[in-house]
Amino acid sequence: MDSLATLGALLGLGMMSGIRLYSTVLAVGLGIRLHFLEVPPSLSHLEVLAETPVLLIAGSVYLVEFLADKIPVVDSLWDMVHTFIRPVGAAVLAATAIGPVDPVVKLSVILACGFVAFSGHSAKASTRVLVNQSPEPFSNIGLSLGEDVLVAGGVWLALNHPILTFVLVLVTVALIIWLVPKVFRLIRRQIGSVWNFVRGAPA
Repeated sequence: MDSLATLGALLGLGMMSGIRLYSTVLAVGLGIRLHFLEVPPSLSHLEVLAETPVLLIAGSVYLVEFLADKIPVVDSLWDMVHTFIRPVGAAVLAATAIGPVDPVVKLSVILACGFVAFSGHSAKASTRVLVNQSPEPFSNIGLSLGEDVLVAGGVWLALNHPILTFVLVLVTVALIIWLVPKVFRLIRRQIGSVWNFVRGAPA
């Protein structure tokens, strides 16, 4: 059960990293620093995130992301750049959290967290592309603020209720695998319709 709880916490942090890597690191670090979060002994290496240099770097980049994520089109470009950064960051976070363990276990956890982070990133990025179809910026800003709240709550849930988090992550990943291809097909059809309209051809 302890192993499952540890995996659940790591997968939860991986999912949140896929959505917002820097705010996940910042939320964990500040939570530990201010004693809002208590990490289990199996994840005690996460306490490095509460160190001042880590908090300063994570906080600085988070402020950039906070602004970029609320500007239509810019947010999609930011997501494109982070397609590889977020999964790799989640993998590094997982490797740091579990510390020195059996290499097979460590590699398995790294791959699982990277995959979960990529799933979360794919869902976020595809949702933003759909939202950016609307010319008004308010839905984009609202969605971004919702993601800020989601990450803070997700970090708390992962560290306080890891078994529940494990179940929720599995269900979420399954939904993402089912939904994301459909979203991309819809986006491709919309782009095709616009291109046909520009060329004067029937949609």
